[in-house]
Amino acid sequence: MAVFTPVPREALSQWLTQYAVGSLLEQTAIAAGIENTNYFVTTDQGRFVLTLFEKLQPSELPYYLHLMDHLAQRGIPCPRPIPDQQGQFFRMLCGRPASLVTRLSGQSQMAPTPAHCATFGDQVARLHQAAADYPDNTPNPRGPSWWVSTAAKVRPFLNAAQSTLLDQELAFQTAHRFDTLPRGPVHADLFRDNVLFDGEHVGGVIDFYFSGTDAWLYDLAIVVNDWCVTPQAALDPLRVHALVAAYHARRPVSATEQAAWPMMLRAGALRFWLSRLFDLHLPRPGEIIHPHDPTWFERILYHHKETSCHWPL
Repeated sequence: MAVFTPVPREALSQWLTQYAVGSLLEQTAIAAGIENTNYFVTTDQGRFVLTLFEKLQPSELPYYLHLMDHLAQRGIPCPRPIPDQQGQFFRMLCGRPASLVTRLSGQSQMAPTPAHCATFGDQVARLHQAAADYPDNTPNPRGPSWWVSTAAKVRPFLNAAQSTLLDQELAFQTAHRFDTLPRGPVHADLFRDNVLFDGEHVGGVIDFYFSGTDAWLYDLAIVVNDWCVTPQAALDPLRVHALVAAYHARRPVSATEQAAWPMMLRAGALRFWLSRLFDLHLPRPGEIIHPHDPTWFERILYHHKETSCHWPL
């Protein structure tokens, strides 16, 4: 997790004059996220989140920011970008494109119960349904082509057993593509720390900057790989059933999707094993850096590979 770009108070105060949000009262750096710099911003008119994009280019940002606006208009509790005086959702700040979005209420639930999982499973289905008519189509930026290129970069840091697991899984995923599954914009990073619970309800879904077009089942598998695992990196049947049943009740999952479920669980684990390996071994300079342990998703991937994780319903 990192804050890569310091933002002086004077620079932020001047930048905010382009928005109808009032005068700056307070700014607080957020030690979360691995791609962007984030600050909580409080003005005399409200509370917001400021994001400075460290990798995404200005030409790439409209997809993400307009997707968030699209979802917010359809009742999904996600941050809504604030337009500037010219109606644009981002402006340059400290040499980076930056956006200001609404700040949502609630806290992450890091020890979810089956009830939390059911609530969020329904929310994931609602998100997919709301995104279905989003007109833009940007491929998942961390899909199969990214897996292959990143595998080549992290391979020198792996031992023999890890290299074998990686090679076998890349070959397996290449042989089991499901490009005809129902798809649309997916969040692709719906971990527990990207979801805010306000009481028993979902108060916010945040951090859409890994979004792209992919199979909705892949998005659901990523959720299960984080929300429903035990300390032994296995799946907890009660939480899996609660989450998937609630999702299926709102967006019925086809028989073809159900057959692809074991492969999607493995694909989700592979993606995050690779990204955590990259963040650990090839980090960028930052003021605050705490990379996640990649062996956790290595263990999850190994479990899925050795255990038959069929569709739970």
